[in-house]
Amino acid sequence: MIVLVAPGTGDKRKAGGQVALVQTAQARLMVLMLLFAAGIALVLARLAMLAVMAEPASGRDAAAALTPIRGDIVDRNGVALARTIDAWSIGVHPDRVIGDKMKLAEELAVLMPEQDAGFYYKALTSPVSFTYLSRRALPELVNAVNALGEPGIAFAREPERLYPQTTLAAHALGRLNFDGHGVTGMEKVLDAELTNPAMRGRPVALSIDLRVQGALESELGRSMAAFQAAGAAGVILDVATGEVRAIASLPSFNPNKLVRGESGLLNNVTQSVYELGSTFKPLVMAEALDTGVVPDMGKRYDATAPIRIGRFQIRDDHAQKRWLNVPETLVHSSNIATARIADEMGQARMEHLFRKLGFDTAPDIEIEKARPLWPHNWGRSTTLTTAYGHGIAVTPLHLASAYAAMVNGGVWRPATLRKVEAGQAPKGRRVFSEQTSARMRQLMRLVVLEGTGRKGEAPGYRVGGKTGTAEKPGAGGYNRRVNVSTFAAAFPMDAPRYVVIVMLDAPKGNAESFGLTTAAWTAAPVVSRVISRTGPILGVVPELTRDVDVSDLMPLLWRAPGKGH
Repeated sequence: MIVLVAPGTGDKRKAGGQVALVQTAQARLMVLMLLFAAGIALVLARLAMLAVMAEPASGRDAAAALTPIRGDIVDRNGVALARTIDAWSIGVHPDRVIGDKMKLAEELAVLMPEQDAGFYYKALTSPVSFTYLSRRALPELVNAVNALGEPGIAFAREPERLYPQTTLAAHALGRLNFDGHGVTGMEKVLDAELTNPAMRGRPVALSIDLRVQGALESELGRSMAAFQAAGAAGVILDVATGEVRAIASLPSFNPNKLVRGESGLLNNVTQSVYELGSTFKPLVMAEALDTGVVPDMGKRYDATAPIRIGRFQIRDDHAQKRWLNVPETLVHSSNIATARIADEMGQARMEHLFRKLGFDTAPDIEIEKARPLWPHNWGRSTTLTTAYGHGIAVTPLHLASAYAAMVNGGVWRPATLRKVEAGQAPKGRRVFSEQTSARMRQLMRLVVLEGTGRKGEAPGYRVGGKTGTAEKPGAGGYNRRVNVSTFAAAFPMDAPRYVVIVMLDAPKGNAESFGLTTAAWTAAPVVSRVISRTGPILGVVPELTRDVDVSDLMPLLWRAPGKGH
């Protein structure tokens, strides 16, 4: 069938439809534009509101953005001990490694030889989603590892704690955990301060002098190796402020090498307790002088024969087999004479002495510390044996603080690892009279000039001190062949400024010591070298024409016929 359409009718219908489509599109476009305009207006309104309500930006805000997430720790002179840096880390997603894992492990071992191929293969085959291969990596290493072309290896920039001095003062500084918080040492003590946005921009100064620290660790390490000792400890303490100028514990560790699950080594200065032997004798003598038990330097005590207590005997290593006065008791380090003085003092006075020196509590310092081993029974045997450093175990820091009080005029102050500003030293508490302190300075100088401490002398520094050689206790009792050897000293003795304590745990005799392991041959020489090296740094000028006046004590020292002064 043929349909006839009038000319022009179809074209009109088509044109009308196109007009309607254009009108609809324009309407939709207008709605869309209105929606966009409303959205933009909403955003602008929100920004305006925030601009009105927000505090104005300040220079402090800009500085905060540049401040490290953890503040620096510096020594007393501003030298960096711990700081946060922006470093590279190299890790791996084991499940994403597509190459030969053994071959890759061998290539990684070549680039990072601190671990062997077995270590890296274990990491590459580990059932975890991610593990670190290296932290604090240099850019050159990152580029070399990236050139291996393994997509499973990942690189990232992240803040890292850096200890520029590596092992120096490691126990004092401590370390962080993987979350970036301090877990030991001053890093733990200062954690809140170092992470506080308002404070972390200012470095925290410790009392340590890095130059003195280096000298102490160097000499301590040298002697520990020479005498094959199991451990060592050393501390230098300011007698006027309690500031620790150096503190060393060996063996040490590198806080830059953080190992998961590793708790760190004990600090022998603050966490290990020892029977410190004859270094206790001057403390007992000071208390005897203070209480009047020893009325004058000439009083004599029977050291002709050992003292028997039950089945034990108190003997002298350098037996004089005669009556000894006070200077001779210390110069010859007589256990017998000191025990007789303690016997006269009695249990109450002896216990009071050790308590007022803090020997019944953990040492006063900010970092980790251990409680002493306090006697369970204060019978007569304990009273006598503690007088020469057996039967009570304390840390070397306990001894350092006690000696500081004994020589500084009689005032005990807590030790600190924070720098003390001028005039801000704690008042402390009096434990000995000034007169007693002055007399003890003479006696300790005499021990170095004439007694067992001769090898502790440092020319020009007027060293005073006392040796202590204690038998080390074991499962079967005391071992006479294994010692804890300590030299406790102060300098200069005419106006003391610093105490130096050095201890060697179980040293073995060598040619240098003629096979001897006593403190006179092992620990005392270390103190001599440390003082000679650090004295100028600490501001003590050596003077060869100046010394402590001991002229009133010298006549009390008996000399064998033919031996003059």
